[in-house]
Amino acid sequence: GRVQLPPPQNVTLLSKDFDMILTWTPGEGSPPDVRYTVRYESQDRMGKWIKVPHCKNIHRTSCNLTCVIPNFFVKVRARVKAVSGQFQSPWVESQFKEYHLDVELAPPVLNVNVKENLIHVNASFPLATCVEIFSWMYDLNLWEAGSEDKKQYERIFRKDTVTIDTTALRGNYCLSARSSFQSIDFKHSKFSQPVCVLLNHKG
Repeated sequence: GRVQLPPPQNVTLLSKDFDMILTWTPGEGSPPDVRYTVRYESQDRMGKWIKVPHCKNIHRTSCNLTCVIPNFFVKVRARVKAVSGQFQSPWVESQFKEYHLDVELAPPVLNVNVKENLIHVNASFPLATCVEIFSWMYDLNLWEAGSEDKKQYERIFRKDTVTIDTTALRGNYCLSARSSFQSIDFKHSKFSQPVCVLLNHKG
């Protein structure tokens, strides 16, 4: 029989930070010139493995399937094999994942703009264009640095800016946000790193 390459290991499909990504590690003893090819299968068309053009004969050990998947509400799995010269490894399959239900959210990036007595805040997400349709939201916290008392603004639509009147606020205030997303239940990301601003500071 033909010599086989060691198959890829730790083949994992992740729905993370608004992307569906297949990752793996090289099989033990893989040659340095090894390349990988990925295909995927969805539960509504079992047995039909679909090619992923941008993940054919690649050197890297990950493949972004986000905008390849036509239906975000159907479970998919992917498989990968190693290729080197005329040798190849067996395919190794991932577990099934559903983009929409299994997504792990990333915290949003906060854009904070301080005008005289107002703060304008909006949150941006690292979104692939094909998933712009989903209604991600965000929750925003505002608190005085050092205090545990947080004012909460909840379920703000992704594209919306929050305007906060700061006339009565003095001192160092911090803002932090998390992504939230309604699928079957509410999902939340971790809160983003705080952004702190000095308010009504009379120099």
